[in-house]
Amino acid sequence: MLTIGELASYAGVTVRAVRHYHDKGLLPEPERDRSGYRRYDAGAVVELIRIRTLAAAGVPLARVRELLHAGEAEFAVAVADIDKRLRAEIRERQRHRERIARLAAGDSLALPPEVVGFLDRLRALGVDERIVRVERDGWILLAAHSPERVPEWTARKWEQIADPRLIDFYLTLGQALDRTGDDPRLAELADELAAYITRMAEERGEDYVDDADIEPSFTRLMDALAFDTAPPAHRLIELLKERGWEGWTKLVRVAAPPSAAGARREGTAARSPRRER
Repeated sequence: MLTIGELASYAGVTVRAVRHYHDKGLLPEPERDRSGYRRYDAGAVVELIRIRTLAAAGVPLARVRELLHAGEAEFAVAVADIDKRLRAEIRERQRHRERIARLAAGDSLALPPEVVGFLDRLRALGVDERIVRVERDGWILLAAHSPERVPEWTARKWEQIADPRLIDFYLTLGQALDRTGDDPRLAELADELAAYITRMAEERGEDYVDDADIEPSFTRLMDALAFDTAPPAHRLIELLKERGWEGWTKLVRVAAPPSAAGARREGTAARSPRRER
């Protein structure tokens, strides 16, 4: 005959668990001996192992009670159902592990391979990591919004970065992010960026620099995300607007304000970028 401690040890549970199963009516309490201690036989060990196994498999204790009193056929069906559920849980946990592995891999968590390859190419070309992050976050939104268009957009991007002038654009953009609003160099960089955009629009057409083709509300969302990621970009966009181009995600040609245009020529306007030089 076994003490409660010995029973727990043989079954691989705690004494507290044995008492809990007594309270739930799963394991009958034996009579006490003359010393007042409970004594268990080998059958109690087998029964406790069955309870422990079912409970560990996630079977609710109320269901465990039913199964302990089920016939062999019913018990076999129940065990098969439990096994099926456990296999499904294993597959789901494996998917969780794959997601965690992708998380460790960084960009590939939420982006398709072609976009990850594009971002890696930007890094290899020396593009500022802040610009890469802006690109990455924008792609995450785009991929969630219009996943079917990602191959089209990435193919266009790969075509564009084959042009060394676009790489210069990215590199210049990275330099601009280190400038404050009153830094004269920021105005010079805005000139360079505007000149590049205008040249590309004239050579390749305005749809070449404005190929986002998404609704205005989503464009504003992506712009806000970019400005949150790289706050100096907001001032740069203001300067670009004075030079005839508006937007970040979606570049649109606008008429440069006459006062701003005159200020750039003469260097006399109070907030003229040329005066800052």
